[in-house]
Amino acid sequence: MSFWKQSALTLALIALAGGGWLVWHPAGESTRVQLGLAEASEGGGGGGRPGFGFGGGATLVVTDTVGEAVINDHLTAIGDGAALRSVSINPEVGGRIAEVLKGSGDRVAAGDVIARMDSSSERIALDRARLALRDAENRVERLTRMQQGNSIAQVERSDAESALEGARLQVREAELALDRRTIRAPFAGVLGIVSLEPGTLVGTQNEVARLDDRSDLLVEFRVPERFVGAISVGRDITVTPVSNPGASLAGSITAIDSRLEPDSRTLRVQALVDNEADQLRPGMSFVLDMRFPGDTFPTVNPLAVQWRSEGSYVWRINSDNSAERVNVRIIQRNSDAVLVDAPLQPGDAVVTEGVQSVRSGATVRLADGG
Repeated sequence: MSFWKQSALTLALIALAGGGWLVWHPAGESTRVQLGLAEASEGGGGGGRPGFGFGGGATLVVTDTVGEAVINDHLTAIGDGAALRSVSINPEVGGRIAEVLKGSGDRVAAGDVIARMDSSSERIALDRARLALRDAENRVERLTRMQQGNSIAQVERSDAESALEGARLQVREAELALDRRTIRAPFAGVLGIVSLEPGTLVGTQNEVARLDDRSDLLVEFRVPERFVGAISVGRDITVTPVSNPGASLAGSITAIDSRLEPDSRTLRVQALVDNEADQLRPGMSFVLDMRFPGDTFPTVNPLAVQWRSEGSYVWRINSDNSAERVNVRIIQRNSDAVLVDAPLQPGDAVVTEGVQSVRSGATVRLADGG
């Protein structure tokens, strides 16, 4: 190829590259304005391609419609189950077990005897106290008859009456000591594992059994700070055992803590779940679900959000195809939409491509022919 042909080809490639730079590169806009090929445009540094603005024509843009979404309308939490009432049964006094009347897993009523301890000494003490009481009663009766005949002084009879009251107290004390040798259920419920056998020597620190009232189950969970004002005692919730996802149970909130936990910024809450069928056990884990009215916000395509020094904004296209800058405050970013706080209505058109060539109040041309 001759030198002149190579030179001409090189010049043509340079001219083609320069024209492409003027049209497509963002920095070429100022050069097009200086050459009179386009008017100065107003817009942010966002992501669409510049429109074709040669000779002052309308900018070509691509738009998307504003949607609507609700947030903070749903709370899911993990909770731990506990018995409505639960107690560790320990002997009131130390001693040797003489008789075990209830076994592991038995249902008991309030006051039912679980076990009895050897009480020989306590029975002897009670018989001695009762004998002393009879002697005191007989002495008071004898002195009363004698006083009627003016045979004794009033002070002697008063001393006898005081001794009688002391004897009665000794009987009550002996009865209490004997009663403490019997281990009873404080309320109705189900016994856990009873670790007792006749002859076992126990002390007050030894657990005889654990008693749970599981007619209802308490489920304790934590609520994030933003939901604190939306929950209240009596509110209905749905509870699902983690071990059985298909079983959804109805419950209601029964107690709310008075303060947030500073480490987690969560609020401790208790809910009551009916366990009449006795399918639930204390210690199980549950998934709790609550619904709230929530907060409604406009949603826009992520490509529509632009930035400048004052903050974020979008270009809204009005009914006359004029562009209007609308400042927005981002509430939440999702993969397919951005929730914003802005004066936008569902169905409004916002620019997603061609944003660099849009200026406030200018007429645009929609890519779909609008």
